[in-house]
Amino acid sequence: MPKSYPREFRDDVVAVARRGETPLKQVAKDFGISESCLANWLRAADVEDGTRSGVTREESAELRELRKRNRLLEQENEVLRKAAAYLAQGNLPGK
Repeated sequence: MPKSYPREFRDDVVAVARRGETPLKQVAKDFGISESCLANWLRAADVEDGTRSGVTREESAELRELRKRNRLLEQENEVLRKAAAYLAQGNLPGK
């Protein structure tokens, strides 16, 4: 798995790269990352800033949470459906 860098570090590298004072290849070398890594960070920053289409970190986290909640609700619904079918057959407790 690739090395994870702190958010502040990535933001600083992107800020330096966006200034355009130094070629991207040199910026990557100066910060000890690959050019492809820098390119990915720049793309992600463009999405976060709204200058490029895509899903932001916040939207991605929200989507994950909604999917998780949806799975839980589907499971609860299935349990209720089975209980209703069981009770509809006349299998009431105490009979």
